[in-house]
Amino acid sequence: MPAFLQRAVASTPENAKKQMVVVFQRGAADGLNIVVPFAEANYYRLRQTIAIPQPRRGGTDAALDLDGFFGLHPSLASLQPLFAKNQLAIVHAAGSPDPTRSHFDAQDYMESGTPGVKATEDGWLDRALGTIPEENASPFRAVAMGPNLPRMLHGSAAAIAIPDLKQFKVQAQSAAMAKVAEGGFEAMYAQSVDTALHGTGAETFEAIDLLRKVDAVKYPPENGAEYPRTPVGQRMQQIGVMIKARIGVEVLFVDCGGWDNHVNEGGVQGQLSNLLKDMGASLAAFHQDMGDRMGDIVVVTMSEFGRTAKENGNRGTDHGHANCMFVMGGDVKGGQVYGKWPGLESHQLNEGRDLALATDFRSVVGEILVKHQGVKDLAAVFPGFGSDPRKFVGVVKG
Repeated sequence: MPAFLQRAVASTPENAKKQMVVVFQRGAADGLNIVVPFAEANYYRLRQTIAIPQPRRGGTDAALDLDGFFGLHPSLASLQPLFAKNQLAIVHAAGSPDPTRSHFDAQDYMESGTPGVKATEDGWLDRALGTIPEENASPFRAVAMGPNLPRMLHGSAAAIAIPDLKQFKVQAQSAAMAKVAEGGFEAMYAQSVDTALHGTGAETFEAIDLLRKVDAVKYPPENGAEYPRTPVGQRMQQIGVMIKARIGVEVLFVDCGGWDNHVNEGGVQGQLSNLLKDMGASLAAFHQDMGDRMGDIVVVTMSEFGRTAKENGNRGTDHGHANCMFVMGGDVKGGQVYGKWPGLESHQLNEGRDLALATDFRSVVGEILVKHQGVKDLAAVFPGFGSDPRKFVGVVKG
């Protein structure tokens, strides 16, 4: 039996791994309008045209009350039932401690897991896999849904980027290579005198062949789930297909862009609302599709930084600091908004303009890695941050 298929066989229900799905809201999402502090009067003072109305005003234009202080943006109505069923938790005023307002630097720090240190070569999610070595690990142990491997999955542990399950193949880099790929690419590897290259090449094609046979038609959405016909929705659906197919996936990454709303961000309606409808519906459909499988899955959302507490002159917001994170799944202690609320008084704001940071994002994802994924050495994943469990926020069971 080919080595790859041996590894696939090893992924039996008895040996099934837990999955962690990271959804990156690239562009800096506005956490203050996603999870609205409607009981904070300063929120309405700072956002006179884009604020989300308080729940007591009623109607479809009001925030969806979570706990009497915070409410969801109304475009996230699909996620409110999950919060009520304790399957969804929120961590507010969370993010990276580095003060940069550069998208490039902030994303790099958040994906490397070493805020303020530019010399880090690998990503924290890849390092996490490296702390749990597996003999004959599946080549699909770490998967990014998209055309490029994210910074978070760079490193020594094998990871792969898949733009689309239906189109997964070895990408030809030139017309000459395309000809080889059509008729003789596999043969080129087969004839190699380098036995190591020969074996690696053969396993690559075995993996490609098996994944091609993971026909999404055989794994339709279950439990009445309906995914949005959008890039985010379809990527979440394909993640579901891979989990159902049991090909050994453990960590998965989804990029969700477009959150840099300097102009016309809007309030109840606008650019942010459209993004939230898509993301919320995609996450809710995934949860419904997975059903009992959600007991082995945790989904976490993150963005490089938040937005300014005060709206700008273009009905938008500018680069800020702290943000909010969603944590969804069976191992999650949901139904609660975690984290110390720093407040929105002028003297409470970071640099007088942003929501201040109360929870380091590494405390959130680190807790998921330890309690859900089984990482033993968190200090190896986040150098300099340490592995003291007192830093955890308590969002994961165990």
